[in-house]
Amino acid sequence: MLLQVEKGPGRMDWTQAVDGYCERVGPAFWAEPINAVTNAAFLIAAIIVWPRTQGIGRVLAAILFAIGVGSFLFHTFAQPWAGALDVLPIVLFILVYIYAANRDFWGLSITKATGLTALFIPYAGATVPLFALIPGLGDSAGYAPVPMLIALYAYLLRHRSPETARGLAIGAGLLVLSLTLRTIDEPLCHHLPFGTHFGWHLLNATMLGWMIEVHRRHMLAGAVAGR
Repeated sequence: MLLQVEKGPGRMDWTQAVDGYCERVGPAFWAEPINAVTNAAFLIAAIIVWPRTQGIGRVLAAILFAIGVGSFLFHTFAQPWAGALDVLPIVLFILVYIYAANRDFWGLSITKATGLTALFIPYAGATVPLFALIPGLGDSAGYAPVPMLIALYAYLLRHRSPETARGLAIGAGLLVLSLTLRTIDEPLCHHLPFGTHFGWHLLNATMLGWMIEVHRRHMLAGAVAGR
């Protein structure tokens, strides 16, 4: 997401038009039809995983649905208030999933899982500027710490829970691929007028649904092992 907002002294214009993607050529509601419609992938993924999960898995499914709604609003209204509704559910999903991973993959107490989850904020604060130094990555640098963290969890879990580690590695790979499509949206705009951002939606929806499934399978395996 790219918010191009003119700021006055101490204030932000939450209704200013935002043009951050190749497909958008004006301020109209349907100026990004492909980017807007492909947000249905998030809704479909959420609907699919909802009946398969319970507890925190359903919380993640509900947030996944909210991601689709928020992204649709941003790719139609294209204003900063909608951009906030696009980004906030994504951040919430990341934090809730990290908490679930800390609690369920590592068996940590609620207090320890919460404390370790809070470390994501300084982790992102330290790594995003480093990723921003990579030529061509642009504002996708804001998401880059996430696949790296997923890959780290996969590596650390490889002996403790190999199937979960494998699932996380697949998720990290999907996210890298989807981030690639997000990143090349503007550079390829002259060759692909509709851009590649829609691919980020499709692959990211698949990845987030898969991550919920990885958690579900881990919990199911634990329940079976405990019988």
